[in-house]
Amino acid sequence: MKKVVGVVAAVALVGTAACGSSSGSDGSGPIKIGSVHPTTGALAGVGGLMNDGAAMAVEDINAAGGISSLDGRTLELVSGDSQGKAEVGQSEAQRLIDDGAVALVGTYQSDVTQNVASVAERSRVPLVIDVAVDDKILDQGYQYTFRIQPNASSMGTDGAKALAAIEEQTGQAIDRVSYLHIEGSFGDSVFDAFEKEAVNQGISSVQEITYPATNFSDATTQVREAAVSNPDVIVATGYYPDGLLIANAVQQLNVNVKGLYGIANGAFDDSSFPGAAGPAGEGVLSANYHFDATDDRVTDIRTRFQEKFGRPMETAAMLSYQAVEVIAAGLEDGADADPEALREAISGVSIEDPLLAFSGPITFDETGQNSNATVIVMQVRDGAVTQVFPEEFAQEQIQFPTGGGR
Repeated sequence: MKKVVGVVAAVALVGTAACGSSSGSDGSGPIKIGSVHPTTGALAGVGGLMNDGAAMAVEDINAAGGISSLDGRTLELVSGDSQGKAEVGQSEAQRLIDDGAVALVGTYQSDVTQNVASVAERSRVPLVIDVAVDDKILDQGYQYTFRIQPNASSMGTDGAKALAAIEEQTGQAIDRVSYLHIEGSFGDSVFDAFEKEAVNQGISSVQEITYPATNFSDATTQVREAAVSNPDVIVATGYYPDGLLIANAVQQLNVNVKGLYGIANGAFDDSSFPGAAGPAGEGVLSANYHFDATDDRVTDIRTRFQEKFGRPMETAAMLSYQAVEVIAAGLEDGADADPEALREAISGVSIEDPLLAFSGPITFDETGQNSNATVIVMQVRDGAVTQVFPEEFAQEQIQFPTGGGR
């Protein structure tokens, strides 16, 4: 196995992706990589960021000389808009493959990714998942799909382990948990794994409260229900809008808990969350995959991204950047832009300098899951998201109970 070649050096340079319409595995023109994300609709904010992250990776790799083992061939990003809809994502993926894409990255939503993965498998073109957590995607036995981030069950399991470790580190008992999560396979699978591991970690009570995936505009009822069991911690799994609603409701109802703790929560580790939530966000904890804020290469990439696009580079966009690097590593290792040869090469890559806070290199097991993907814990401190656990990634010590907790 081989680490990324010509990719790490690329971040020190700023380049522009080569233009051209010919591409693919014929040995001429740029090698096309398809990007499928929700660039319009309710999730356009994060989808646009992710597409920009992929585009920046392509530019950096090209600026560093392209794919050296293929005589410096450049990459070209071709983009598709899923609109946040599974059937649209599927048709967009097929369009990009028909246009010559030899690999795909995407898609942020698990249901969209499931459809795109089926297209990739049928077309025998590799898909590198940047964000999509549902276990079921890789449970299909697909050979052409790879995932960098942890899956739902591991996030639920690791989230429970981290909560128990916080209890041990701070000496603050965590016996009762109320768990709010979005309806559907995403929320269900994270919760189920958490509940199972919580028993092993000595958490005696886990109360489940769900909320709808659409038309959810007020979390007061659900948070009030969560408070009935007098929990030590309220846990929340969902997307950005609902996470913000939950944090605001916890503050407005003055719920007396030791902490609000997100697992796979799309809000609590987003850099815009502290400003949007104000006092309601201070002290909120989040167990999630996250870019490694202690890494110099990450800092350089994020600084250049902000300068180029005028907005912060969130973890989802960093994963899109990393997904392109995975494909570039496969192209380097396999020295072949044919999709089937590229799939074989990606299955054996080992990227020793992941951009996320993982404890080991990016390597894929037989299912296509990154073997070393895990979560870390962050906390909103003085209006900023800060890494607090485990120690190897911590920027500051964790505060628990959080502000106002018992």
